[in-house]
Amino acid sequence: MIVARRFYFDASHHLPEYKGACERVHGHTYRLEVEVSGEQRRDGMVLDFRDLKKVVQENVLDKLDHENLNKVLENPTAENICDWIWTQLEGEVNLHKVRLWEGEGKWVEKTK
Repeated sequence: MIVARRFYFDASHHLPEYKGACERVHGHTYRLEVEVSGEQRRDGMVLDFRDLKKVVQENVLDKLDHENLNKVLENPTAENICDWIWTQLEGEVNLHKVRLWEGEGKWVEKTK
């Protein structure tokens, strides 16, 4: 079974390897969707939504929200940010999918 939760954070970045508008500092409101998988426990849950929120807050949002992402990643493309998020959550929960939206209509995802 899959359990998922959606989060939002705001951050700035620039893409040093890119030639064009995105090489200048700019910001986005990111939408993050985290899906975990597992079997239902005796209490009927795979994972309490509150527990998922706590893990994502502590391991991802507290580090990225209202930050300059270039201080976290050398080249903070959406793909690299998604990989970084996966790494931060791996081992904390049984990840199934991480989907990162960079504004409206643009996303990357990593799946198990």
